[in-house]
Amino acid sequence: MWKKIKSIRNPFILFLPFLLLYILFVLFMYSTENSGDQSRYMGFVDNLLKGYYSPPPPLIDLTNGPGYPLFLLPFAALHIPKLFVVLINAGLHYLSIIFVFKSLIQFASFRKTFILSLFWACYFNAYQNMAALTTETITIFLIALLMYSITKAFGKPDFKGAWKFIILAGFVFGYIVLTKVIFAYIVLVMLIGCIILWLFKRNSVNYRKAVIILVIAFTTFSPYLFYTYSLTGKVFYLSSASDALYWMSSPYNGEYGDWKGDLEQNPVDLGNYNIPGASDSLIAHHKKNFDEIYKLEGALKQSEMFESIAIENIKKRPLKYAQNVFYNLGRIFFHYPFSYAIQRPKSLFAMPLNGIILTFILLCIFPTIIYWKKLLFQLKFLLFIAFIYLGISSLLSAETRMLTMVVPILIFWFGYIIQKTIKLNVKNW
Repeated sequence: MWKKIKSIRNPFILFLPFLLLYILFVLFMYSTENSGDQSRYMGFVDNLLKGYYSPPPPLIDLTNGPGYPLFLLPFAALHIPKLFVVLINAGLHYLSIIFVFKSLIQFASFRKTFILSLFWACYFNAYQNMAALTTETITIFLIALLMYSITKAFGKPDFKGAWKFIILAGFVFGYIVLTKVIFAYIVLVMLIGCIILWLFKRNSVNYRKAVIILVIAFTTFSPYLFYTYSLTGKVFYLSSASDALYWMSSPYNGEYGDWKGDLEQNPVDLGNYNIPGASDSLIAHHKKNFDEIYKLEGALKQSEMFESIAIENIKKRPLKYAQNVFYNLGRIFFHYPFSYAIQRPKSLFAMPLNGIILTFILLCIFPTIIYWKKLLFQLKFLLFIAFIYLGISSLLSAETRMLTMVVPILIFWFGYIIQKTIKLNVKNW
């Protein structure tokens, strides 16, 4: 069996059955309704078709970046059916497997590369939003493409033959920011850090490449920053969505920092988590704040009020916020716990695969720290992206889909460490 697999080698052929699986999954799970986040993205697409992104002040709406609405724009302009657009997700996720494979094969054996790529192909937590018009699938694809371009850009000893990958990496990183604005902080932190380190190591080709990649990324999303500045007068303003921090800062016992929806909705939006008395508790704890917030005109002022209350909550009860961060890590890895929530079978789907991910993280941390100076520069670069992202995500209300987006990077890390430390000897496989 192993000889037959190894004789093919071409990842496009090796993983083609998964493309068919994903297409069938999308067709089976597809819904014509634009529920949840889908309606918001389509609303921004409608705005773009009318010639603007956000309504003018004071009715500013910058809930998310324009990356995904821009992706959807040509399909909407050409009136292409939604089902066809959703089916593209199947192709994007299939390509993410290819880029994981192509990244790993540069540094690990074919066997290890195939096994880890197969793990990613079977990582069903990533299927969660595949049949919907949401940002998760395209972000996963962009992360995998970024990883591949980074490995190729830093794989060259100089700039010869590396320029196309440097430019590609910078543009893709910038577009990731436009799709998931949280990555803007990662670009900023890494850009400042790489410039400082480059000043001390002026002869380092790698730091020079890193700075160029990050500058291209910053340049890619900077027009959006100019646009938000023109609307808000605020520098480096990315999003008017601040309720994730508000819910994360909840100081009340029995509330674990998970997002619970707008209290302006009637009945209170608890999704599938409702238990007797949950709405009453949430209304008692938060209705007054929401009433005050929604008296304000425009998302900008409302966002400022959310932030102000959240910061005040954190100052008053910092240990409760720290507790919520711990619970948040549980939700990121295991989809548990949720406030006022009944037990959900969905947690059983998240636990096995993410348990493996967490185990490998713990196993790989020690050799990574010990041999940090000997690690590939591209691996260090990618690890900074993944762990800064997870660090920021842990401070805001998050779920398992936040972890899923950087699993390709984590798999690349595992493969590299396994290749350097463990010899697989599987005979007659």
